[in-house]
Amino acid sequence: MHIKKGDLVAVIAGKEKGKQGRVLEINQETMRARVEKVMMVKRHVKRGKNPSMPEGGIVEKNGSIHVSNLMPVDPKSGKPTRVGTRMDGDKKVRFAKKSGAILEVAKG
Repeated sequence: MHIKKGDLVAVIAGKEKGKQGRVLEINQETMRARVEKVMMVKRHVKRGKNPSMPEGGIVEKNGSIHVSNLMPVDPKSGKPTRVGTRMDGDKKVRFAKKSGAILEVAKG
């Protein structure tokens, strides 16, 4: 997969197009990701169900978005970019294809 938890991503399609945020979690089965401040949804909470809200009410949560609508952000330019992998010495690294900037060093 081209994105991972913790990556800074940009939304490239859909009603949230143009927004950026960090990936909070990824569901591999449905190929959907939760990104902070993107696809916010409102959920109604019943009285007594949530200890932090004994009166109940309306809560905003992060909804999910399909990973095909997301692209990692290039750390140098701040624009969406494709991701590649290469060996840097004896370590495998993820890099931005536009600028060549390293996004992450693989563990192990």
